[in-house]
Amino acid sequence: MEIFLKEYLSLIRIEKNLSRNTIAAYKNDLTSFFRYLNNFGISDPSDISYQHLSSFFKALNNIGIASSSAARYYSSVKGFFHYLIKNNYINSNPVEKLSLPKLKKSLPTVLSVREVDQILSQPDIENKLGLRDKAVLELLYACGTRVSELINLKISDLYFSEEIIRVFGKGSKERLIPVGSSAINWVNKYLVESRVLIQKKIKSENYVFLNNRGSKLSRMGIWKIVNRYSAEAGMSKQIHPHTFRHSFATHLLEGGADLRAVQEMLGHVDISTTQIYTHIDQEYIKQVHKDYHPRG
Repeated sequence: MEIFLKEYLSLIRIEKNLSRNTIAAYKNDLTSFFRYLNNFGISDPSDISYQHLSSFFKALNNIGIASSSAARYYSSVKGFFHYLIKNNYINSNPVEKLSLPKLKKSLPTVLSVREVDQILSQPDIENKLGLRDKAVLELLYACGTRVSELINLKISDLYFSEEIIRVFGKGSKERLIPVGSSAINWVNKYLVESRVLIQKKIKSENYVFLNNRGSKLSRMGIWKIVNRYSAEAGMSKQIHPHTFRHSFATHLLEGGADLRAVQEMLGHVDISTTQIYTHIDQEYIKQVHKDYHPRG
């Protein structure tokens, strides 16, 4: 089985241009599946039946795995069997009989505009790292970027005269995102007053956001920034960098933005992914009705 897995991962790495994290997730999912099959003495993919698959997903359900994780396992297994069929390693595909695990719809945490303002007002802008943190938070909210997109942002990706930035999303797909005057102002201020004090000639390369040692800011660095200022703002919600992305999308839709435009800004391939924010918008509207209607 390991030989098939190795070949499969090599193929999807080349054909689909997937990130290292996605490849690692596929590998972990399929390794868990193969470990389960060892209980039945199965070492040949052609011996895997629908019953084996069904019992595997029942086992996942019994240990209380999240429905979103079960769906990821399903995607991993489905892709692997598609590869086996395509390369004539098996004659029939048992996954075809298998249903996608039902996902529980859970709405992501969203900040109100007032809460965003509270967090954005926390950094000490007189301090070189505080000014950097202010610029990070402003850009996160202004553009709704993923953490990976933000930390890989380069000075050459800033087109502030056109009020846009360029990011490279999943699969290195390029997109342009509008950016507002507030974020432009704070990023420019950081570049002129702070980054020049932090940068190191070789380490810094062309990256916008740097750590105290002059290297590119890490994912964990962004998490720490968000956690710190959320706590200082007295937030009781569970807030992480993606919360700013959720809030960005929700506030645009609440303000009347077109769903397709928001999809483009977020870099979602499927509009159904973006539509979750219309559900959040509906929840907001219902809450407003409940809070302010005399018969609410």
